[in-house]
Amino acid sequence: MNKALFLDRDGIVNRRIVGGYVRTPEEFELLDDVLPLIRAGRRAGMLLVLITNQQGVGKELMTDDELDDVHDHMQAMLAVRAGTMLDDIYVCTDLEGSGSLRRKPNPGMLLEAIADHDIDPGESWFVGDSISDAQAGRSAGVRTLLVGAFPPDAADVVVATLDTATKKIFGDL
Repeated sequence: MNKALFLDRDGIVNRRIVGGYVRTPEEFELLDDVLPLIRAGRRAGMLLVLITNQQGVGKELMTDDELDDVHDHMQAMLAVRAGTMLDDIYVCTDLEGSGSLRRKPNPGMLLEAIADHDIDPGESWFVGDSISDAQAGRSAGVRTLLVGAFPPDAADVVVATLDTATKKIFGDL
């Protein structure tokens, strides 16, 4: 079985647009602090998998093709700046309140990835920046790490920065 490093997108991989959506490649701002985490995951032999809610598509603020353009740009940036790309991207475009089992905090996207890539959830991590990320990870049996100001029991590990996240998961790797 494979190990995976699951990553939320907005707020972890790229700067979150508060009250809005990253709708174009030009609006996508890769966070430098995620690069060591991604490199460490790759060195540890983990699959790198993005798990992201993107209801901007469901709200018709952007198309699936435009979202694909953003993700293609993200992958190109990661190739240059991290020396690697994500192995897969799982997106839920359903609206909040839709009852979708794929939309975080439900574990649907994680369970799909686990099945698709023969992933051992107990040997994997989900790094996010919202309670819904931790809820999805816990429901899928994945170890969870939240970056930000959260109660200590909100996830398996709660840290203030992505740098600390890398150290907590990978130590001195």
